[in-house]
Amino acid sequence: MSINKEKYREILKAIEGKAQLIAVSKTKPNEDILDLYKEGQRDFGENYVQELADKAVQLPTDIKWHFIGHLQSNKVKFIASFVHLIHGVDSLSLLKEINKQGQKNQRVIDCLLQIHIASEETKFGLDEIELNSIAEFISSSPLPFVQIKGLMGMASFSDNQQLVSDEFKQLKALYTKYAQSFHHPFSVLSMGMSGDYKIAIAEGSNAVRIGSLLFGARNYDK
Repeated sequence: MSINKEKYREILKAIEGKAQLIAVSKTKPNEDILDLYKEGQRDFGENYVQELADKAVQLPTDIKWHFIGHLQSNKVKFIASFVHLIHGVDSLSLLKEINKQGQKNQRVIDCLLQIHIASEETKFGLDEIELNSIAEFISSSPLPFVQIKGLMGMASFSDNQQLVSDEFKQLKALYTKYAQSFHHPFSVLSMGMSGDYKIAIAEGSNAVRIGSLLFGARNYDK
């Protein structure tokens, strides 16, 4: 299925000056990614390490690859040399492994801490106690090959727009509260996907992760 260029332009217009678009290309063929690349898109998000590693060597080198899935510590090494931003860091142990692989590759790896804001228990992420614990650890034991750029979260998969809005508000409040807690000020608040990106932007998101509106539906959701 080819990309929806009309929807792409519509989204860019809606988020102009407010948020960065990460085109979520998981499970999609290289041809579709190249079609969007030719439209000017450079930031793409992937959920699976092997798929990301394969695409990175096959596609243009100026693509900025965002890893937006649940990352296992033993797979960090496969993307550490090139990943632009890891969106879903949900433990201190994972941060330490990213730092270790950053040192091996002699590069600082940018990361976002994933916060659990949804009502569903299935979503990954830190609560505020865990977030504060990581902030305290890093203040006393810096990880020189990791830079925490901000926070990421996923709202409930719900038609209740007030619920979704409230969850994004919660994440924005944490972003504001901890913005100066990690040596470098926060600059990225990644929230909002195909179904709720307009609500996310209204609540302060400056990075949205959109897939199905651009590439068409997948066999599974979110």
